[in-house]
Amino acid sequence: MAGALALATGSLVAGGVPATASIAIGPMLVSKYVSARQPLTEPQCESLFTVACYVPAQVQTAYDEQPLFDSGITGAGQTIAIVDAFGSPTIQADLATFDATFNLPAPPSFKIIQPAGKVPAWDPTDANGDVGWAGETTLDVEWAHTIAPGANILLVETPVDETEGTAGFPQIVTAENYVINHHLGQVISQSFGATEPTFPSAASILALRSANFNALKNHVTVLAATGDAGATDYSNAAGTLLYTHRAVDWPASDPLVTAVGGTQLSLLSTGQRTQADRVWNDSTNDALNNAFSGDPDPSALATGGGLSTVFARPSYQDSVAGVVGQQRGTPDIAMSGACSGLVNTYQSFAGEPAGWYVDCGTSEATPMFAGIVALADQVAGHSLGLINPALYAMSAAHAPGLVDVTAGNNSVSFLQPNLVTVKGYAAGPGYDLASGVGTVDAAQFVPELAEAAGGGYGG
Repeated sequence: MAGALALATGSLVAGGVPATASIAIGPMLVSKYVSARQPLTEPQCESLFTVACYVPAQVQTAYDEQPLFDSGITGAGQTIAIVDAFGSPTIQADLATFDATFNLPAPPSFKIIQPAGKVPAWDPTDANGDVGWAGETTLDVEWAHTIAPGANILLVETPVDETEGTAGFPQIVTAENYVINHHLGQVISQSFGATEPTFPSAASILALRSANFNALKNHVTVLAATGDAGATDYSNAAGTLLYTHRAVDWPASDPLVTAVGGTQLSLLSTGQRTQADRVWNDSTNDALNNAFSGDPDPSALATGGGLSTVFARPSYQDSVAGVVGQQRGTPDIAMSGACSGLVNTYQSFAGEPAGWYVDCGTSEATPMFAGIVALADQVAGHSLGLINPALYAMSAAHAPGLVDVTAGNNSVSFLQPNLVTVKGYAAGPGYDLASGVGTVDAAQFVPELAEAAGGGYGG
């Protein structure tokens, strides 16, 4: 189910213990084809998958966006830069279909650039490369646009996926530096990551941070997904093996990046909640797992979150030192990502059936939060840059727009080949390593963030 794409193999030392692993950088996407002609209705979704699936209006209502829209806060004048390897050859037409179906306006501008080199010719047989990334691109674009329908979309495609060493990341860094240097966007959304222990060394991660420092200097907000394998993540090139201990992903673990985790929404058809949001965890949702993959066995399917083994606690997390100790903790914040609360997407590229899909993952949560940041940028009248200090200050002040997530955990169980359980972290009052500072009520959170971050945090 999970779409991990491998980039490289190698051997490393993690925590002093030799291991063989790979840098598996890939989209954090779970996706299933459902219909050629129309998105699923709620009853159809529940019949097929035993869970709900949501449309844009429901999610906009759930996050209390209408008061913002009514006052003209739609992301107007802002640009969300979405970074994906390869992109999708049909994304502009697919977004138009998505918008027409759900009565969304077209973005004022939708541009595609390839600043790190021309993307190779489309290969519809490359299920784990072109096709996987195209599905990721579809989710990113359609749901960033859902949350900030008045924002411009800039799709930044990179040309390298599966090669040796840390290859793939240099092209991403080059592309992001181009966006930053040419002032092309206010927020960068990254729905991919590689497990920290799979890098050859901590130094190899540190060497890839130039775009993050550049973004800090130029007041661009950088987001990254925390991953979809709960408190662990992939350890091999094929994306078939998981670490049997806790691990987190970079770039989400970078202190200069806002790490976005996943929650589970429970909504009526109107978008009103039937219960409070909880940490996304479908690891032991046997009926859902069986419906998606034909296998009811437990799987590592939950929001990423935990402690970095590379980065020390940044100063903005001093207020939660009792939770994170001396290390950088993730996530910082969370949005909808649960497979037990799917979202609809439309795609038509060759290699998979054209039509409607249901998707989930922190790949969903991250572009959604990029939309929230675009709304706050519009309110502030300028880009907010690194927002993490503001998030923790808002949490300490119990800002009304931050909604605490207090239920659930990101422990996962899976067969490898025997049953393995990686104990994760539980949600609770205040900051935790499963939901960060919580989720948002956009009508209150957006102006609060604009004010809290508008003073210019840079530390």
